[in-house]
Amino acid sequence: MRVIKLDKTKLVEYLRSLEEWGEVWGPVRKGEKFVFAKKDPSEFDLTARRTILPPKKFFVPPRFTMFSYRDGRWEEEFDESRRIIFGLHPCDIFGILILDRLFMEHYPDPYYIKRRKNTAILGFSCLPDEKCFCIATNTHSVEEGFDLFFSDVEGEFYLVWVGSSLGDDLTRIREDLFDEDVTEEDIERYIEWRRKRDKMFKTDLDLTGMPEIVEISYKRPIWEKIGEACLSCGSCSMVCPTCNCYNVVDENVFYEERIKRDRHWDSCMFKEYSLVAGGHNFREKRSDRLKLFYTHKLTGFMSQFGKPACVGCGRCVDACPVGINVPNVAKALKGEKVDAIWARGEE
Repeated sequence: MRVIKLDKTKLVEYLRSLEEWGEVWGPVRKGEKFVFAKKDPSEFDLTARRTILPPKKFFVPPRFTMFSYRDGRWEEEFDESRRIIFGLHPCDIFGILILDRLFMEHYPDPYYIKRRKNTAILGFSCLPDEKCFCIATNTHSVEEGFDLFFSDVEGEFYLVWVGSSLGDDLTRIREDLFDEDVTEEDIERYIEWRRKRDKMFKTDLDLTGMPEIVEISYKRPIWEKIGEACLSCGSCSMVCPTCNCYNVVDENVFYEERIKRDRHWDSCMFKEYSLVAGGHNFREKRSDRLKLFYTHKLTGFMSQFGKPACVGCGRCVDACPVGINVPNVAKALKGEKVDAIWARGEE
């Protein structure tokens, strides 16, 4: 893999030059949080630990029209725009790789594929906060899934990994800004930076043996206890980089004299998700819906693809108002006392 250097003072200039290829999106501050937005690169905030919504919104938008019918003719609606997403952390890139497996392999999704092929991924290194647990899911470093990856090694420059032919093409747009001379000192500085970063993680989460623990815990009363606290708001699934449940809705747009079919995000945490004809609900209880969610995250995906469907980004920790998240549930299943779960209702 080709590795080059970019002077930090030239980053904004370089990102602006990429606008000739497509829209440039990056992390910007929104109140106390961060979101991906299409702004001038000078407004991108590289201190962002995580955005409110993961980058899945670019490939599977919260709501979009698949096709419409008008004047006796069906017409598919594809998003043809090209975009560059800058500032993706390793965990989010792993999340995209998981979505690739789901939407591009066994049952190819043309809407996902079109957006994916029209998007360039520019990753950026990060430092953990108290909510990050990507080191426990081994997603704190990434070697694939990006076109370019920028590592801030605490010097005057970024080390830039070129991960694809598209990434190589993007460096050629302003080849004059890059330095091919990566020295032994640069490599040692990067290795030392990784060592320091790994020591900064505050999580004590251990997911060893978790698939087997989830399997044998299927009928344990702990799910009822967790279910008592759950609000069924769906926040955990909406902010998760790998959750991909959706619903399909037909709508008669009278003022446009057409019918359209939309696809929008759904959540297995919603009570209506498992409701079928005749009024039967396969998972009416919150505990059953939680069980489904965590079984899929920590066991189901593992059996299919060899890795969990959790990338350790910490968004579920950030989003759940009652403290139900992957670290707390995993610890509770392993017998640890988790105040957010066990202390509820004991006051």
